Amino acid sequence: MTRPADSTGTGPSARKAVRVAVVQMAPGSTRGDSMARAVDAIEQAAREKAGLVILPELFLSPYFCQKEDAAHFSLAEPVPGPATEELESVSRRLGISIVASLFEERAPGLYHNTAAVLDPERGYIGKYRKMHIPDDPLYAEKYYFAPGDLGFKVFETAGLRVGVLICWDQWYPEAARLTALMGADLLVYPTAIGWHPYEKASHGAAQHAAWETMQRSHAVANGCFVAAVNRFGFEPTDGGGSHPDGIEFWGQSFLAGPDGTIRTKAPVNKAAVLVETVDVAEIAEQRHGWPFFRDRRIDAYGPLTRRFLDQGGI
Repeated sequence: MTRPADSTGTGPSARKAVRVAVVQMAPGSTRGDSMARAVDAIEQAAREKAGLVILPELFLSPYFCQKEDAAHFSLAEPVPGPATEELESVSRRLGISIVASLFEERAPGLYHNTAAVLDPERGYIGKYRKMHIPDDPLYAEKYYFAPGDLGFKVFETAGLRVGVLICWDQWYPEAARLTALMGADLLVYPTAIGWHPYEKASHGAAQHAAWETMQRSHAVANGCFVAAVNRFGFEPTDGGGSHPDGIEFWGQSFLAGPDGTIRTKAPVNKAAVLVETVDVAEIAEQRHGWPFFRDRRIDAYGPLTRRFLDQGGI
């Protein structure tokens, strides 16, 4: 777990309800435009007394992973770097913590899909590198990103223990469980997900329902809050290929409580800043009623480290 050098004031007795903002946005035509949209949303969240704000995945540009193009590596930057410096200033000015998903250049030829965490008093406090990297039609992320090597992370900021994961990580109960076991009150998933227009009519409803159900199940199974933070709008592929139509990002960002109920949800096709109270007292109450952590059979889960179990468990 990532902890501040002095954690005074962040113990169980000191933590209380915090207003958390989920920002659903579409990128602008330039990096500067995208950053300006994000800052406007952060300022709105601050006006609504949010202590923490979460931005969507790779918010500074259109979703460039729709095709393999080496020119897109020019979008990457160090983390910490220019974007975190800009957001540190915003965080300090507004007194709000920020989770920002960025395209990280670690070294020439080595890149990660990374989320940085900014604190108004301590500035940049750390980062999480996306662990699970997809390779699907219009999601060519393995071309751009190396898998994360920092492990799962929890950051103490805004009076919460925030577990940061990213998009494709949301399909893995192991990632949610391990992050929750590290003490996360809130799991956040900066996300870029949507429909392929050519299959929306036949598969769209089921795809979206699976996405939402999966993350609500993380809230239930771990008795914690979950925030899924998506972009919205249609983004063309820009270059044809086998799936030239692009992606219609389905928006519908939401925050779920420890019982899995959706507390607030954005529309499909509009920008939104959703501010919802996260009361950590609900976590203990939920876990007392459904004591899944108590009843875990940790002596029996060793085989989870295997890729697959043959018949008979060998």
